[in-house]
Amino acid sequence: MNQQWQERKRPARLERRYEFQDYGTLRDFLDRAAELSEREGLYPDMGFGRDYVNMTIHVSEGEEMLDDTHRRFAERLDALVDAEAGGKTV
Repeated sequence: MNQQWQERKRPARLERRYEFQDYGTLRDFLDRAAELSEREGLYPDMGFGRDYVNMTIHVSEGEEMLDDTHRRFAERLDALVDAEAGGKTV
């Protein structure tokens, strides 16, 4: 998993900010992230502006710790950005 993901303990979650060259590139990423969420059944919180998105992956209700499912999902989000020519991460 990319070192730019921050693991928080209370509540257990992963956090990361992605930045993009423009809104169109961000929008493409958000669309692909939505498709990934549907396939994986994980729905991160997202807050975004014109050229960035802050992602937070929370544990499922009733769980207290992050597991490999959450970490793999974060890696798959990173792969979406890596596949996007205009994407850069901060």
